[in-house]
Amino acid sequence: MKIAILSCFYPFRGGIAQFNANLFEELGKEHDVRAFNFSRQYPDFLFPGKTQYVTPEDEAVSIEAQALLDTANPFSWGRTARVIRRWAPDLLLVRYWMSWFAPSLGWVVRHAGPQCRTVGILDNVIPHERHWFDAPLTRWFVHGLDGAVTLCEEVGRDLLALRPDIPHAVLPHPIYTHFGQRLPRAEAERRLGLPSGRKTLLFFGLIREYKGLDILLRAFDLLDDSYQLVIAGEPYGSFGKYQALIDAGRDPGSVHVFPSYIRDSRVKDYFSAADLAVLPYRSATQSGISSVSTHFEVPMVVTDVGGLRETVGERGTGIVCEEGTPGCIAAAIRRYFAEPTLRDRLQAGMRFEKDRLSWSRFTHDLADFAGRLK
Repeated sequence: MKIAILSCFYPFRGGIAQFNANLFEELGKEHDVRAFNFSRQYPDFLFPGKTQYVTPEDEAVSIEAQALLDTANPFSWGRTARVIRRWAPDLLLVRYWMSWFAPSLGWVVRHAGPQCRTVGILDNVIPHERHWFDAPLTRWFVHGLDGAVTLCEEVGRDLLALRPDIPHAVLPHPIYTHFGQRLPRAEAERRLGLPSGRKTLLFFGLIREYKGLDILLRAFDLLDDSYQLVIAGEPYGSFGKYQALIDAGRDPGSVHVFPSYIRDSRVKDYFSAADLAVLPYRSATQSGISSVSTHFEVPMVVTDVGGLRETVGERGTGIVCEEGTPGCIAAAIRRYFAEPTLRDRLQAGMRFEKDRLSWSRFTHDLADFAGRLK
């Protein structure tokens, strides 16, 4: 099958680009696959981080992709559709995670050619930071698709609320394996300059309001001095309010902040030093961070939002907090360290998930779903 993927690839960086690189390489083992990239993903004023692009320090997979689609320039939308139509794929896959992409991607999928089936892989249907225009724009986008794949049931329900008749499948987020293997803990602590002998909590990934770092900092203040907290990721916007909470907290010296984008080869340092990853999200669908945690067999404490109960709690890879409060999160953390067999049970669940959530299985099921579309 000839498969076109339209989304962000190298030189864009981040979890979506990493997912796309894995998807491209795995599909390419059995299909003729071509990548079509954004020439501009967002205008700079919509991107609150430092850069959208790979830096010389990053080790992102350099997928060969034709940069065509400027989401802010409608003249590029027609050109993108024409180039894809000229290649004549059997299937066009598009990634979708926020309503900004609805106009441009919606145009392309409607003009990809009569022989081409179009499938959206939807990380979100409604974004974490909501706006009044999200539902109407996304509704227009999904009505242009022949089918859709979501990565958890929660997003599937959001999808059906906008288009009840769309053929769809839920294919859980595969496990990332490209970050390497876990290091000896002492070596990871040395690389990060962390004191040894502490119970180490990890907050990892882009720091955004909906991810609830402030909730975790307040929870950390309820723990005793046997704990330390590692915060690793690039802030979207100012880190000032979080730093104020750290400075006013119980033990500022036990909070270790690495406020920058973590390149691929360093991800293993943080997870190898951690006992427990904490995802105190205010809203969520599935989480790419849970996929990384599962790869490194670091159990999680998560809040009961979006698809986290489904993808973490029901799979036996972490503890789900019934309430997204500092007290509930602190209690879950204490429980993890107080029950001697809990770590072993959760890590056994992660080993099972690593076998179940392979990229080969994901791409096989994706191709099978697309092949059954009319």
